[in-house]
Amino acid sequence: MAALSSINCRSYSYSSFLSSSSSSLINGQQFQRLNLSSSGISKRFLPDKLFSQSRKYLYPGVVLVQDGAVAVPVNPVEQETSFKNVKDGLLSSITSAEELKQTAGFDTNKDQSTVSITVVGASGDLAKKKIFPALFALYYEDCLPKHFSVFGYARSKMTDAELRNMVSKTLTCRIDKRENCGEKMDEFLKRCFYHSGQYDSEENFTELDKKLKEHEGGRLSNRLFYLSIPPNIFIDAVRCASMSASSANGWTRVIVEKPFGRDSESSAALTKALKQYLEEDQIFRIDHYLGKELVENLSVLRFSNLIFEPLWSRQYIRNVQLIFSEDFGTEGRGGYFDNYGIIRDIMQNHLLQILALFAMETPVSLDAEDIRNEKVKVLRSMRPIRLEDVVIGQYKSHTKGGITYPAYTDDKTVPKDSLTPTFAAAALFIDNARWDGVPFLMKAGKALHNKRAEIRVQFRHVPGNLYNRNFGTDLDRATNELVIRVQPDEAIYLKINNKVPGLGMRLDRSNLHLHYAARYSKEIPDAYERLLLDAIEGERRLFIRSDELDAAWSLFTPVLKELEEKKIIPEYYPYGSRGPVGAHYLAAKYNVRWGDLGLEQ
Repeated sequence: MAALSSINCRSYSYSSFLSSSSSSLINGQQFQRLNLSSSGISKRFLPDKLFSQSRKYLYPGVVLVQDGAVAVPVNPVEQETSFKNVKDGLLSSITSAEELKQTAGFDTNKDQSTVSITVVGASGDLAKKKIFPALFALYYEDCLPKHFSVFGYARSKMTDAELRNMVSKTLTCRIDKRENCGEKMDEFLKRCFYHSGQYDSEENFTELDKKLKEHEGGRLSNRLFYLSIPPNIFIDAVRCASMSASSANGWTRVIVEKPFGRDSESSAALTKALKQYLEEDQIFRIDHYLGKELVENLSVLRFSNLIFEPLWSRQYIRNVQLIFSEDFGTEGRGGYFDNYGIIRDIMQNHLLQILALFAMETPVSLDAEDIRNEKVKVLRSMRPIRLEDVVIGQYKSHTKGGITYPAYTDDKTVPKDSLTPTFAAAALFIDNARWDGVPFLMKAGKALHNKRAEIRVQFRHVPGNLYNRNFGTDLDRATNELVIRVQPDEAIYLKINNKVPGLGMRLDRSNLHLHYAARYSKEIPDAYERLLLDAIEGERRLFIRSDELDAAWSLFTPVLKELEEKKIIPEYYPYGSRGPVGAHYLAAKYNVRWGDLGLEQ
């Protein structure tokens, strides 16, 4: 995927869409391979009618290969004839090259297609603070199609002008892109419209459909719905959108925000309900952390640099730490947060997704399914989390510098006897050949001493190190460490041991430092920009597949139920501190020291 620093919008080629074939053996039988996706477009972008149930009977024995190709059984004598018959038959289902382009989900003839983006829950904070600004940023960078419209949909009564006024207050231009900013904002706002309706009303969505058609002007219509609403009304909104406002001749896609349930059972029920109205490839489960620049750079760092890939295993890595901290509390979100807690809110999704990307094997290609297949393998290889490998905490009131900071239970939306953790640390293990025995330590918390999200890779001690005496008994001081700071102030740095200039032999720990703000003049785009662009273009690599979700919940559900059933009391820590002491004992149990607590940051 293109980096969006100065967003290089992606384009697609159809020139070799149906171009190549090859011969192979499947289960001992000779097959001729018709490569339907040699241009890199996977089978999900092909017309559904190519692979309908009826086609299976028209062409018995034809095998649909996972990468989108078709394998045709042939006899050596009849090879050319049988291959030609099936190829011609399959392609006859497409009336024209134009139809092929349209049903593939992209339209190279931009004058003939349009994209309608509907933000369901448009009056909420997420829509105002993230979604509309991200859409404007994409528009400013010319990443949106020539013909597009943005609709806000919510229960609040509002006119188009009132929506535009609300949205305009949150739009900004990049620091390095100020020219024509006001003009661009005006152009964007003219494409924003509003429709008021209930989330469970098919009639209201039918009215929305009529408005969408008016703006689509008879063009091929592609529609994207962003569900910026509470999870308890997901299904109603999806049902109504699917039944009453789906595109009649283009694609329809739905972005679903977390939480995706609160345990395995509720997640499976949500997925089952969504699939009553949508196909899996229409569902885009968004985890905005996967859109972070440094998270997407993980695979580039590892797979395109020879110095890292050979070291990426138990032979050289002692432990991996995934750290997330916020320097503020629930700030009025206590009612929502209390139902989920820090483990469900941060660890089960954000941190676990980063872990899977970090630890996966080399995928066959950069195709979305190949990458997600490898992530699922990692999750399925992980050892069930034990209660003794988890520490939970909750922040309490603390006075510092004459200012009194509230406790979690001081939030008026939180029950006074709440045991919901605002901090958690856990030790996880991957039982495969690459990572056997390597502890992956997660730590996430609110109301801590700073705000950060980072990955820390601590390497093993140098065996027989000639300079051990220069470090004394604290061998951790001599440990190489790779730090990937996801936010804020994005950076990658490697801690190495170095001789301090002078006549003596004094060693120092120094950083080889890539600081993004210093190295790149372009402002780093918000994660929502990347993910919205991906959803529009049908790129699923950074979205979560249903089996990924199942595997993630299967890891955390047992320990979450145990915590709740046994009513484990969290360890209390002062607002603004480094968290519960128990987190240090957990790390020490596996001979690990938290990297973010050192003197060198």
